[in-house]
Amino acid sequence: MKHEMRIDKGFRPFFEELNRYRADVEKSGLASPVTICVEFNDGFDHSYSIDIYRDGTGHEKENYRIVERLVKSLLWVVGGYKVYLAGSHEMAAMLQADYRKGGAREFDAEFMERVYEAAFEIIECDEAHLPAPKPRSVAAGGHLKGCRIGFDAGGSDRKVSAVVDGEVVYSEEVVWYPKLQTNPDYHYKEILAAMKTAASKMPRVDAIGVSSAGIYINNRIMVASLFVKVPRDEFDAKVKNMYIDIAREIGAPLEVANDGDVTALAGYLTEGKTSILGIAMGTSEAVGYVNAKGQLNGWLSELAFVPVDLNADAMVDEWSGDVGCGVKYFSQDSVNKLAEMAGFKFADGLSPAEKLKVVQGLMEEGSELAENVYHDIGVYLGYALPFYAEFYDIKYVMLLGRVTSGKGGDLVLATAQQVLEDLGYGEIRLGMPSEKMRRVGQSIAAASLPDVAE
Repeated sequence: MKHEMRIDKGFRPFFEELNRYRADVEKSGLASPVTICVEFNDGFDHSYSIDIYRDGTGHEKENYRIVERLVKSLLWVVGGYKVYLAGSHEMAAMLQADYRKGGAREFDAEFMERVYEAAFEIIECDEAHLPAPKPRSVAAGGHLKGCRIGFDAGGSDRKVSAVVDGEVVYSEEVVWYPKLQTNPDYHYKEILAAMKTAASKMPRVDAIGVSSAGIYINNRIMVASLFVKVPRDEFDAKVKNMYIDIAREIGAPLEVANDGDVTALAGYLTEGKTSILGIAMGTSEAVGYVNAKGQLNGWLSELAFVPVDLNADAMVDEWSGDVGCGVKYFSQDSVNKLAEMAGFKFADGLSPAEKLKVVQGLMEEGSELAENVYHDIGVYLGYALPFYAEFYDIKYVMLLGRVTSGKGGDLVLATAQQVLEDLGYGEIRLGMPSEKMRRVGQSIAAASLPDVAE
């Protein structure tokens, strides 16, 4: 590594390991191409190709270490319930063994089945039978005419705005407790109350835009942490169509988008930038992307589950059971993990958010330990972004979230930018939200989602 870690000495950037593997394969004279294609909703496909050691040469472990991590990455970047693999029987067989019930990647396979409501498959085929690439670009946002409601469903507060011709005429932020509730009627009543309040501040409601953590397909809630305590049968019966049902009660057309995408869209609308990746570092890593056309790709962009570290002893993600994934590198968990690795002892009983505040306070006081924590997160990010660029055309990265506040956030940004420069990726520019975006960007972006006749 060109940039040494100060605390996490075991960090093995996937980006660097991938480049080393490619170079070794090329030098070996044993290279053979493999293509991975993921198929997601409405028949859209995305392909990725790489040379690996050809079958039968005794390199199946080295191959699988890279190929499996690439398949995992594609599933969480793009999404998909079918994975086609052409070029290696060995890799297809190993993937089929892991991505099934009882396999090492059972979580990923079952999650995708839930999202797409279809059986998950790893399909071995030859190049001639791979689905033709079918890219997707979804027009979203930027529609500001009329009287619109913008709703932002957070895990600890809900925000709603009344937006008239692009101007916020009313907004409110209310504390709520969606992650603790088993009865989805609580969520319905809270969301409906917020929207009715905003509606009362305008002469009419022409459209409703929703920004919410989770995965949404055709405005249906497929998976969302806000409803984590709701039993599965209740989720299917009352939650999946909740935003659709509420919009019907209000009497206005609706568009729902992941909060990461809405954040990137807010950057596009307020900063005028495209090819922009928004990364919010809070309780998890929330990500969104606006492409060069000023549109969304229609991808999952759930980078919290994308591997960035190939250290087999890296911190385990409790939800997925996997190691080396973004949630433990670009969230409050990363700050707390690094502080404890450096020998810091937190008081008993502190929540992750409270621990983060302790480290932020140390940073403001000039603590060397806290500086080392934020330095290492900056190095994590500097190596992760070139790997993300394997899938996204990134020109700008907007950092936000509670982890990036204060002096620590400034150090993360500066360190990551320097790593990018040194790796030859200096064309990717990092920044923080402007004051305008912090003030009204998210609500305007959410409200602008629906495209209705003007």
